[in-house]
Parts: sequence; structure tokens; C-alpha cells
Amino acid sequence: MYRHLLVPVDDTDLAIEVIGKAVALARALGARITFFHALADAAGSLRGEAEVLRLASPDAYDYAVLGKARELLSKAEAAARAHEVPCDSQHAVADKPAQAIIDAARASGCDLIFMASHGHRGRIGMAFASETLAVLMNSGLPVLVSSTGERPPAARAIAIIRDEHRSLAAVMHAWMHALSLATASGAAPDTALMRAIVSYLKNFPAALHHPKEEEHLFARLRERSEACAAELDELHRQHERDAQWIATLAQRVEELAAADAAAQPAATRQLEQDVQAYARFLWDHMGREEGVILPAAQAHLSADDWQAIDSAFAENRDPGFGDAADHEYRRLFSRIVNLAG
Repeated sequence: MYRHLLVPVDDTDLAIEVIGKAVALARALGARITFFHALADAAGSLRGEAEVLRLASPDAYDYAVLGKARELLSKAEAAARAHEVPCDSQHAVADKPAQAIIDAARASGCDLIFMASHGHRGRIGMAFASETLAVLMNSGLPVLVSSTGERPPAARAIAIIRDEHRSLAAVMHAWMHALSLATASGAAPDTALMRAIVSYLKNFPAALHHPKEEEHLFARLRERSEACAAELDELHRQHERDAQWIATLAQRVEELAAADAAAQPAATRQLEQDVQAYARFLWDHMGREEGVILPAAQAHLSADDWQAIDSAFAENRDPGFGDAADHEYRRLFSRIVNLAG
């Protein structure tokens, strides 16, 4: 029986589905996962979009080629943690992604490679179309290819919601990790980073994700069925409590920033306790949505409902990277999750 899966991930929507399937398989097998991302070797060539991006916008290049790897892997790890599947992650710069996947699997002692059947070219990141075949032909290990195709609106919308949940979970794990290190070492936490996390929480889940759930998913489910009315009411109350939690955490961060050397350890411990309590609140909240509401929505909503929901969520992919005004959220998220690396 397989005990250790290597799961390559890229920056396409396809990866969301593949990660979910891999986590489900690992959980059923009692296996662990190593997630792997191959970075394009932009430095090895003066051709291609990566080099153009590096010359035109160094900041964007740093994110796309460097920070993006940690972001992708952090979200994948969050998906595994949500189902209590042991995991870690790796990345490598490679001009031959297939060989990098094979090398990573062997070096990590993996006994199965789980990957997609195809992907999308023309973007910085991995192109699985031919790489999958190369891994199959040359790995010398079992390779399980996840069959994928054009997904209906319901599957796309659910994938976006789950991906946004994983983004939020990745931020919370990074925060808890930073505070745990500070508490263990006695060093002062990076208050600028703490403020950045609070800003992320205010401007993504509280201001964007929750309202779209309420307006599009929850409202349509209320119209189609009364079975989930009580659960939807509770989730609405939790959305309100979420705003209260974020305000409390913002206050704790400012108390820590203002604390002198003598008061700093106590302020750090208080913030850590509150962050851990907030994380438990979020795990319960996201568990209710994914375990109760999404299955009910699949059972009761029509194809037209899902088309509208899909369109609404696709307008602002986490953290709303569709236009220049949202560029700072991309950089902010990348900075936060890179802390966990």
C-alpha cells in the first residue's frame, strides 16, 4: 500500500482539483504527501515571458518566479492539514520539470507520484501536458494520473471557494508559526508582519469572501431549500463574529507594538492565545461550509444558480488579483506565506 505521495502543483486552476483528490487519496490510505513545485529556470535563457517580466517589472518577477512557489505550496499544505494528512513541501529551479519531479520523488522516498493529466502552457509555472508523459516513461515509480477535463460551473465555483479557504488557512498557519517561534525564542514578533496579516483578514475574508458567500451562495440556497436555514443563520452570525475577532486581534497587535521590553513577552503570549482561538473558530466555520453547505448546494441548486455563483467568485480570485488596484494584495499574501518557508 502506498505510504508517501509526491504531488506536483502548478499555478493553474487544475491544481486545485488535483490537490483535493490527492489529499482524499492520502487520507484514505493513511499516507503522507510531499507537495512539489518546479520553478522555471528563467535565468538560463534570455527568451520567454519570465525574462521579459524580470526586465520590465522586477517586483512582479520576484513574486511570479520566487514568492509564487511558497504561496502555491502553502495553500496545498493547508488543504492537507484541513484533513489531518501529514505533509511537507519542496520546490526547485528546473529547466526540465519532469526530471525535477522524478528527482524530488526519489530524494523524498515517495512510493507514488500523483499528478494531473494535462495543464496549460504559456504561463510562468509548470506545463503538465508533456511533462506527465515524461514522468510516466522515466520515473521508475508508480504514477497515478488524475483524469481532468472541462469542469462545470458548480465544480469551478466550489473549487474557488475551497481555494480561498486554503488561502486563509495558509495565512493563519503562517501567523501561528511566527508567534510560536517568537514565544519559544523570547524575541519580539515582527509587528509590521502582524499588521499585514490583520490587513489581509480585513480586506479579503471580511470584505470580499464572506459578502460574496452571503449574497450569491447562501441567498440562492435559502431560496431553493429550507433544510439549511438554521445552519445558514449560524454562518451569518459567524461572519459577524469574524469581524469582531479581527478587531480584537488588531487591538492585540497594537498592544504588542506599544509594549516595552518588560511587557512584550506577556503581550506576545496574549496575541498567540487569541490567534489560536481565532484559528479554531475559522476551522469550525470553514468545516461547516465545506461539510454541510457545499454538499447541500450541490443537491439543491440549479445549473443557472451555479453559473451565477461561478461568475461572481471568478471576478475576484483570492485575493482579488484581477486589476492593478489589487496588486498589493498579491504581494501581501506572498509576503505572509513566505514566512512559513
